[in-house]
Amino acid sequence: MNGLFSNAAARAALRSAHASLADLTAAVGVSGLAATQSSPGLMSVIDQHAAGVRDSLDADTRPLTPILLAAYAEGVRDAAYQHGWIAPEGEIDWSENDWVLRRLLAVCMLARTLPTPA
Repeated sequence: MNGLFSNAAARAALRSAHASLADLTAAVGVSGLAATQSSPGLMSVIDQHAAGVRDSLDADTRPLTPILLAAYAEGVRDAAYQHGWIAPEGEIDWSENDWVLRRLLAVCMLARTLPTPA
């Protein structure tokens, strides 16, 4: 494969990752991050989840990227669906102890730390 096509594939993957993270943020992040502002306990839990995500992605030894975060979130959702998890419809009740939603919210929080796409 020559550089032209590999660069095009990399740009397409990056665009797809940004789109996936934007969709996740719209579905989970907006309401969840707002809920953390009024609930220090929830913020603490999400911080712990973010540390778990960073550990899973070896973020101490390599930088977080949109592609890594989007792939991680997709893996969490896929595994959850395979185990019978059903995404809530409508407004999310952040007082519920839903591990999947909290993990996905942690991904959204980490995604906010990434440079914005050009």
